Amino acid sequence: MSNATAEEDDIRVDIPMSDDQLKRNIRPILHKPYGSMDLVSVKAPANHGSHSKDSNWWVVLNLAFQSIGIVYGDLGTSPLYVYPSIFSNGIKHRDDILGALSLVFYTLTFLPLVKYVFVVLRANDNGEGGTFALYSLICRYARVSLIPSQQAEDREVSHYKLELPSKRLKLASVLKSSLEKSQFAKIFLLLVTMLGTSMVIGDSIFTPSISVLSAVAGVKEVTSALTDDMISGISVVILIFLFMIQRFGTHRVSYTFAPVLCVWFVLIGGIGFYNIIKHDTTVLKAINPMYIVEYFIRNKKDAWISLGGVVLCTTGAEALFADLGHFSVRAIQVSMCSMVYPALILAYTGQSSYLRQYPDEVSDAFYKSVPGPLYWPMFVVSILAAAIASQAMISGTFSIVHQSLSLGCFPPVKVVYTSANHEGQVYIPAINYILMLACIGVIAGFKSTVKIGNAYGTAVVFVMTLTSSLLVLVMIMIWKTNIFLIILYILTIGLVELLYLSSVLYKFTSGGYLPLAFSAVLMIIMYVWNDVYRRKYHYELDHKISPARLKEISANKNMSRIPGLAMFYSELVHGIPPIFEHYVSNVPALHSIIVFVSMKSLHINKVPPEERYFFLRVEPRELFAFRCVVRYGYKDVREVAFEETLVTRLKEFIQEEILLQNQMLSTIGNNAEKGTEWEGEIVEMNNDVVNATQLEEEIMQQEIEQVQKEWEEAGIVHLIGESEVIAKKEANIMKRMVIDHAYNLLNRNVRKREKVFDIPHKRMLKVGMTYQL
Repeated sequence: MSNATAEEDDIRVDIPMSDDQLKRNIRPILHKPYGSMDLVSVKAPANHGSHSKDSNWWVVLNLAFQSIGIVYGDLGTSPLYVYPSIFSNGIKHRDDILGALSLVFYTLTFLPLVKYVFVVLRANDNGEGGTFALYSLICRYARVSLIPSQQAEDREVSHYKLELPSKRLKLASVLKSSLEKSQFAKIFLLLVTMLGTSMVIGDSIFTPSISVLSAVAGVKEVTSALTDDMISGISVVILIFLFMIQRFGTHRVSYTFAPVLCVWFVLIGGIGFYNIIKHDTTVLKAINPMYIVEYFIRNKKDAWISLGGVVLCTTGAEALFADLGHFSVRAIQVSMCSMVYPALILAYTGQSSYLRQYPDEVSDAFYKSVPGPLYWPMFVVSILAAAIASQAMISGTFSIVHQSLSLGCFPPVKVVYTSANHEGQVYIPAINYILMLACIGVIAGFKSTVKIGNAYGTAVVFVMTLTSSLLVLVMIMIWKTNIFLIILYILTIGLVELLYLSSVLYKFTSGGYLPLAFSAVLMIIMYVWNDVYRRKYHYELDHKISPARLKEISANKNMSRIPGLAMFYSELVHGIPPIFEHYVSNVPALHSIIVFVSMKSLHINKVPPEERYFFLRVEPRELFAFRCVVRYGYKDVREVAFEETLVTRLKEFIQEEILLQNQMLSTIGNNAEKGTEWEGEIVEMNNDVVNATQLEEEIMQQEIEQVQKEWEEAGIVHLIGESEVIAKKEANIMKRMVIDHAYNLLNRNVRKREKVFDIPHKRMLKVGMTYQL
């Protein structure tokens, strides 16, 4: 392994190992940088035998059943409001119904089914989906990440490495090189990812609003006593209940909701089939795309505007990808193809058949097309299904915020892991309540599914377009897809999405502005936090403590050593952080053992526990100090027994470090024996090797015993920097606004580091620091 940085040149020595050591997978590499600090690192064996969610068909079917209750609620309830949105001004020509049905059929087929289920789901990051999963894939292949705490050792973590492109495929190499060389491209890629994340969160606001409001509005069919305000009030009550039960966890909610959604899909599919048989079987000819052409010829601009309503049939498609970490690729494919897609096609076809007979009833086509005896059962199920529809994007939002948190792109908030079996299932209380308040505000402000639909369509199509943009990069650089297939994807899926995007933007002033405004606020928050996070890291890197200063501290006679183990927390992974300098300048005492701890997230979903802790010894040895980088994936759960695990790994590191040095001494002795003719020199050198080996083993045993003793008797003290971040005097106005006002406002209202790390207050010390950025 290597810990080479821009400031250090390393001399590497590869040492042969015995069979026993090879089995232990210890890789001995000694680091001798210029200066007096010698570092030794040890990599634990990788675990490549992770169990796949798709390895057992019973597991797949179980997850497929659960996914119906979580992933498809939004997509499944879209028949409630699609046709009223397409024909907001009424149906002008009877054949327009066939054109609209043909548009819906091909939109559902090409976008949710072909694009997401069979293409986008393949671009998962070891089973995780979402915008940040795509971004992480790209960052692992091309060095475009703006996160500064990257190390060469990170690429040796299991599942981190990706297949390199063939030299014959120049396009992949050229694109990769161009992205790595361009700072603008790196920032632009991060901004695109943040925009996609913001739009997904926006979806989580509009999905509950339009779904529940559309379902509750169906009561107008039997009574006119309820006003729009009363319907809005009922919708708000239902939404509050939905958000209140999120804390019970995705797995519990999914088992509760899945049977309801199964009944919903059976009902809408059955009613659709009934309407086709009863009213007009000729609607089946809408499979001919020529009806789309005729629809545009007849209606021209109005047909283009109506695309904003057509695209609502794909609402929730992004949840198929964002919620992937809760389930599996195969489970979502099975549930989509076996139940969801056929039921939706039958539902839309049945509504079209009904509207061919009763075109004036398009404003409430869904409930009008329900047979009389089934009205009340359907009304109750639709209310439940609409509430469940919100679950897909809410769960997806929790997942994607968790990913952005781990990668330093979102202010720290509390994350609750709700399932012991599925680590990807999380609940974020702060986000949950923000979404609830935003939904209430949208319903109270608009009170109309048409206006909410305008806003919703903008969010949906933006997310789809951004996902396609990142997917094309994955196709070129990672999959090395044939260029003709990439062009085919762009000319079909890409152009269709751009056409829909142009239509929804036409309704910008009629509600379409809302998701863009909301996303702009979120993007500002995310970028400000990420920008200052990177600036703070570079400040620590520029002010890290030199090896000479460490020697001076170690040799200081006035510096007393006190019992115990001290852990200094810092983001820095490339040296000793300045927090240590601030501490020794004010406190003339050091603990017996010092560990500089850095917790970092990698562009990978999970890091195996045996590869998580990366130790380095800090010289001079008398200081008895170590650096420990604790590496997590963006889906990993932090250990409950963190202190105990760290101490155990520290003792293992000391033991393996001595084994490596003994192996080196043994190798030197063997090489000397082969390379000299003087027997006396051989004997003397072998004796020196034996003596040195015994001495190192004694030192190792003493150090391990001391670690155990200090931990058990004196305990651990956690030292955290209480930082004040201010802009430099010469900084421009924009920089001052970002750092002094925007960032500090966020910093005062987010979780503090000790809560994020779950550090006991009685064993915590804060060291004041000022960062001038």
